[in-house]
Amino acid sequence: MEHKIVLCDNKTVDRTDRAEILEANGATIETLDAKTEAAVAAAVGDADGIIVDAATPVTQHVLESTDTLRVVGRAGIGVDNIDVEAAADNGVTVVNVPDYSLEEVSTHAFALLLACNRAISQYDRTVKSGTWDWKTGRPLHRLSGGTLGLVGFGGIARRLAAKLRAFGVDVIATDPYVDASTMRDYDVGKVSFDELLERVDYLSIHVPLYDETRHMFSTDEFERLPESCIIINTSRGPVIDETALVAALESGEIARAGLDVLESEPPDPENPLLERDDVVVTPHTAWYSRASQRDLSAGVARAVAAVLRDETPDSVVDPETPWI
Repeated sequence: MEHKIVLCDNKTVDRTDRAEILEANGATIETLDAKTEAAVAAAVGDADGIIVDAATPVTQHVLESTDTLRVVGRAGIGVDNIDVEAAADNGVTVVNVPDYSLEEVSTHAFALLLACNRAISQYDRTVKSGTWDWKTGRPLHRLSGGTLGLVGFGGIARRLAAKLRAFGVDVIATDPYVDASTMRDYDVGKVSFDELLERVDYLSIHVPLYDETRHMFSTDEFERLPESCIIINTSRGPVIDETALVAALESGEIARAGLDVLESEPPDPENPLLERDDVVVTPHTAWYSRASQRDLSAGVARAVAAVLRDETPDSVVDPETPWI
């Protein structure tokens, strides 16, 4: 039986291995460049599946525009661009690739932490502008012996915890969907969100974007963090209220921030975060390596193909446990 798959993923659209997997399962592929809701709705009218990236809206309207759609494949981890509940209501399975970049994102989060902890970007800029002075980055604090709080304790956070331990960093975490015994298996202490804010020297965010996590970090949260705190975000930009973050950095309520994601991507060139020496920004690249790109391409194709074969892959998204 032939299946039609609409491909809206720009990250891995040129991967031949994905096409081979889908075609081996009787699929024909149609590529869609437009990312508007209307364009996606029109494209899925007679499709069996759609593969999307983070910029493709799969809304209730899109899902109700088709009687044939069986599976939405998210080429990535986060599903904030997909109405997962509406998909379930319409009998559409949502799959993602939850493990393809655990190594890359956890390493990138650690790299941002180290860059902030040692003021690497700031020193680089000052040296290249003609200033050779160790004092331009101070005050700096010793990493080992500090406490890092993980907000969310899925696969990326667990991998990061192991790396932090090797540097002598104590790790605590908050996640309503993970019990204390599971965290103990990783030598991580489970705490409440409020306790985490009071105890950390460093903070790394690993939650998806939902109503409950949008602007999870704003004025009140920054006020409760220690002045020396470094905050790292490799999850989703809108988890942080950027206006409040700028104010917290300006007032000295927190020390530095390392951000791979922003509220608007690409950012407005006038975004004040881009002008600050105490902020390191990378262009939503934590997921990427050549190996992770291959794993992503093949992983989403296998999951979509499994659904088309009336099988249940391991990566079906469960709307009841959104932080995982």
